[in-house]
Amino acid sequence: MLDEITQAVLSREEVARYLERDGDTGHAARERIEAYLEELRTTQRYSIYRALKHPLYPILRKIERVAEHVDRARAATRAGRVVYASNHKSHTDYLVELLVLDESGVRPPIIAAGINLFGGPLGLLHRHVTGAIPIRRNTKDPAYLITLKAYVAELLNKHDLFFYPEGGRSYSGEIKNPKTGLIHAALQAEHPHLAVLPTAVAYDLVLEDHALARQRVKHTQRPFSRELAEMVRYAVGYRSRAFVTFGKPIPLDIDASSRRDVLDFAHTVMDAIGRLYKVLPTAVLANAMRPSIAVRELESRADAVLDALRSKGANLGVASGAEAIEAGLQPFEARGILVVERGRVRVRQRNVLRYYARTLDHLLASPSSRTH
Repeated sequence: MLDEITQAVLSREEVARYLERDGDTGHAARERIEAYLEELRTTQRYSIYRALKHPLYPILRKIERVAEHVDRARAATRAGRVVYASNHKSHTDYLVELLVLDESGVRPPIIAAGINLFGGPLGLLHRHVTGAIPIRRNTKDPAYLITLKAYVAELLNKHDLFFYPEGGRSYSGEIKNPKTGLIHAALQAEHPHLAVLPTAVAYDLVLEDHALARQRVKHTQRPFSRELAEMVRYAVGYRSRAFVTFGKPIPLDIDASSRRDVLDFAHTVMDAIGRLYKVLPTAVLANAMRPSIAVRELESRADAVLDALRSKGANLGVASGAEAIEAGLQPFEARGILVVERGRVRVRQRNVLRYYARTLDHLLASPSSRTH
């Protein structure tokens, strides 16, 4: 006997059309769709979900969570169904952003996460506690794509959704172009009171910065167990702030059948996320840095970077070049990215420094990759 959501997905018009195109009965296609639905199936047990903070405390205590404009999330959830769209910096995003909502009394959304995170005990937690959906990001199977969109559309009848339009994390540091699959799925829900809430997360230091910067471009999906081992190694001595900033809701009042309209809407959302992104001292310092530079000259260059950011209306978390140097130099030294010798600052990890510089490329006219 089919469960309620499977019946709902199979009865959707777009799924029925797909099954009809697959032959007289669509038996093989239906089997694939049901198998994908079983993979996507998720359950959120909120009382257990909240208790997860305690075993994760060794990691979470290293990250100070700062919420900005969370009242917008409260108001949006009172007004209707919400799809949170965020940039993606780190595997810790899944913890930090959802806990900010929880601690602010905002109802918990279902989260869309890469399927690589669903192996072993962590996968059981995602599937049966946190309410995460495993996403096959690079598949071209039309049966999967139509099933995913239909499943998400049905979920939005009962839950809010949190997802990352870029797909995976940014390996280069910059905010990437959006993918449109889950936005299109949200449109298919045809919920009468549905809005996208742009959300930005920014860290002084990203936990897995060295590993990401070393690759810069993601070529293959590595096992999460390997990535987790790297994160544990880089967590030694790690401390950071995480700023989670919520924007104003954007109504989903576009034509779902128009690819151009959906793509334009996705870029509108990413532009909003970019403006919300908190500019922190480490990013300013990384943009101002040269291979070797005197501290006083570095302050002057940091002031110039901040002037350029102000002209773009950036969400600044630092007021002056001197403040950027004072607040950003120590964590970079502790991380082995920069070294200070006799009044001069020298680069030790050029690729990692560029990773942080690129986090502001969407706001600055000159790409940071040309300045170092």
